[in-house]
Amino acid sequence: MGSPISGLVAEMLLQALERTHIKPLLDTKRITLYTRNIDDILIIYDAAQTNLDAIIRYANSINSNLELNPTPESNNRVNFLDLAIIRNTPQLEIDIFRKFTTTDTTIHYLSNHPQEHKFTAYRFLINRMHNLPLNKNPSEHEWETILHIAKNNQFPIALIHNLKHRMMQKWKQLPSTSHTTH
Repeated sequence: MGSPISGLVAEMLLQALERTHIKPLLDTKRITLYTRNIDDILIIYDAAQTNLDAIIRYANSINSNLELNPTPESNNRVNFLDLAIIRNTPQLEIDIFRKFTTTDTTIHYLSNHPQEHKFTAYRFLINRMHNLPLNKNPSEHEWETILHIAKNNQFPIALIHNLKHRMMQKWKQLPSTSHTTH
């Protein structure tokens, strides 16, 4: 902690541990998915081959300085970063997750900030809504949430609609076929 290279050293250690201890679990299919963002880890495992307690014991035995503190699935749902992952057999569904402490506050439209700064939060929210594989209803709900946030921060709703339209026009010009329109 405190050293400018501590993040790099921690990342190198985690990558080495993932290569030596996690990859074999993926190869044997005990763990079907392992992904990490800094220190937030999402693990999906085959319950026929292992269980949560075995994964916790194994992970906590790898290095005495690291401890896995899982948030287990509840009601077929687990939250990871700003995503809600819902197990709806035979597939997983993705939705937006907001912590209970999340507020609808962005830079107020009437504040003395550059326009570019004011619209940054809405660009992020629209981009996330557009690029996540959300079901039709959740993305419609997310669009209503974005409009609600904009209204609470005194943004003219027409400007938010216009921003979404401009962003969609840019996505249509991209060569990738992975973009969908909501």
